[in-house]
This record gives sequence, structure tokens and C-alpha cells, in this order.
Amino acid sequence: MKKKLKVVDLFCGVGGLSYGFAHDDNFEIVVANEILPNMAKAYSLNHPTAKVYAENIKDFNAQKIEKDLNIKASKIDIIVGGPPCQAYSTVGKRLIDDPRGKLFQEYYRVIKEFNPKLFLFENVRGLLSMQNGELLKVIISLFKSLGYKVQYKLLNAADFGTPQLRERVIIIGSKLKKDFHYPQPTHYNPEERPDLFANNLKPYLTLEEAINDLPFIKSGEESFEYTSEPQNDFQTIMRKNAPLKLMDHNSPNNNEKLVKIMELLPDGGTPEDLPENLRPTSGFKNTYCRLWWKRPATTITRNLSTPSSSRCIHPKAPRPLTTREGARIQCFPDNYQFYGSRGDKNLQIGNAVPTFLSNALAKSILENFKANKLI
Repeated sequence: MKKKLKVVDLFCGVGGLSYGFAHDDNFEIVVANEILPNMAKAYSLNHPTAKVYAENIKDFNAQKIEKDLNIKASKIDIIVGGPPCQAYSTVGKRLIDDPRGKLFQEYYRVIKEFNPKLFLFENVRGLLSMQNGELLKVIISLFKSLGYKVQYKLLNAADFGTPQLRERVIIIGSKLKKDFHYPQPTHYNPEERPDLFANNLKPYLTLEEAINDLPFIKSGEESFEYTSEPQNDFQTIMRKNAPLKLMDHNSPNNNEKLVKIMELLPDGGTPEDLPENLRPTSGFKNTYCRLWWKRPATTITRNLSTPSSSRCIHPKAPRPLTTREGARIQCFPDNYQFYGSRGDKNLQIGNAVPTFLSNALAKSILENFKANKLI
């Protein structure tokens, strides 16, 4: 039996960041950690062979893994994870000593304990500008102090076939001799440059291409049937091994005034496009806004079914996105299971890394291990 690279998944969520590793036979996710019980349950449903610790990251350590699974820390090849960065401190204090950076501290501690050959650290675009870029320098210097070669890059999931504009900072730390190379984009934005510069790249996947085989239900409705056979390669991938009944395709029951607002919004429309008497009196610039049918979605959040939150109104139907449409936009196949209430499931989806971005990263990491003759 060939050797598999052993992976630990921290702050695992529902499994977006590690999806590419879970679906490639060269890797084995042995352990995952997630503090939210319903999130951890959803992860377990989709990763039956991984040991999932639904607990605070501070209780997670190498001794526990050795005791429970008889796997020594030195046997772990890769650690992936994205600790939330929102509460990190002001510059001037070391991040490792700052109580507000405690999730990063725990990620750092686990890396130090296990000493994997490579780690993947994912975070929001804002990390680049937090404290004028000083925070990122501190994070990188801390990882370098553990003996890692560290590099970072801002990647847009749309460049890898995701029907959504979603940028993430990807930090790679490696102890391998040969350098890691980031994946090359497979798609381009046709609105930014003409075809002749695309060099065999495909145009960005649009929301229409991602979800037009799903029924156009109205507010308060539900449907378990696809409207057609898969219309393209993306839908074919999403529907592979799908259950007979479409899951999680139901819309909240919005009030009459909100439905009227959603009916009157044009494609990509905002409250500015509404009659004055119907314009909402509260909300931010991107609230009560329609998505575009012929473009990728904007970044979706845990509030993907809440029009008063961020742009999430269906381009054709007078309602926000359903949980299933959100899952499609994040490239979770239709057989992927979420767990709990609508709010729980939308949180699991909205907080995830799109699986297509994970696929691209896992492939590049595998190439790196092969180049170093470790697999």
C-alpha cells in the first residue's frame, strides 16, 4: 500500500479548506478540530474516517493524538487551518503574547508541537492591511522562527473555477528542500481583459452556470427536484453521486414589503434602483442588493439568506439565496451534508473556503512533495 501524506485540519469548519486533501488518495486527513458542535458534526458526516475533536483548540495537542490514535507527532506531514484574525492586537506587542491573538497562538503552538513538513495558513484579505501590514510581518517572522521557509499570496477563488469572487491570503510554510509553487489560474475575468490575452484560460464561471439547473422557487417555497439535466461541466461535478431528492433548497418566508422590493430590483440592482417609498431606510451599501446572473457571485457570507445583510438576492427570483445555492457557489457538491438549522448550515457554508480553491492548493502541495521525492 502506498504511503499517504498525513494531514491535521485545524479550525476545520465544515471542511472547505481541506476538501482537496480529503478527495485525493495521496492524502489522509487523520485528525480535525472544531469548537462549534454542529459544525464538527457536519464535518464528521463528510469525513467518517477522520477523528474529529469538537473542543477548544487549547485542549488539542500531540499527546492526545498519540494516546487516542497511536500516531506520533513526527508522523504528521501537513497541517492546514485558518484561525480567525479579527481580534489581533496593535503593533508593538508580540502576537504570541497578546491574549487577543489567542487563536493564532494556538495554531502556532500546534505547528511547534507537531513540526510538520509543510503547513497551510488561510485568512481573509484584510490580513494584508491590518496595522499597515505589520501584523503579517509578525506572523511570518514567528513562523520563520520555527525554521520554516514562509511565503504568502493573495488568491481569488474565481481564478480556479469558483462561481464567486472570493479572495483569501494563503501562507505556506515549508521545511522541504525544493520550493513550493502556488497553483496557476485556470480562469480569467472577461470584463477585465479580452480573450486574446487569456492563454487557454476559461472565462469566470457565472452564477447562471452554477445554479440554473436548480428550481426557481419563490419566497417561502421548497423544491426537491432538479429542473433539468446538468447543463455544463460544473453542474455535472456538483451532481455526481447526488441524492435523488435535492437537499436544502428552500427559501425563507419573507414579508410582503421585502418581496415587493426584491421583485422590483433589476439584475445586479441596489436600493437606488427602487421607487423612493420602497427604499429601505437602514442598511449598508451592499444590503438589499441583487446578484448578477451573468457574473460570478460576490463573496457570500453566513447571511446568504438575509437580504438586509450582504448582496444575496437571487438574480431572477424575488428571494435571497437558498442554502443549496450557497453551497453551489462555494463548490460543495450536492451530496455534501450540512447539519442543524438553516442558520447553522449557512454559517457552515459562508465561513468555508471554496472547495475548488482547496483542490488547486492540494494539487500544488502534492507536486511539491513529489518534487522532494517524499511520495
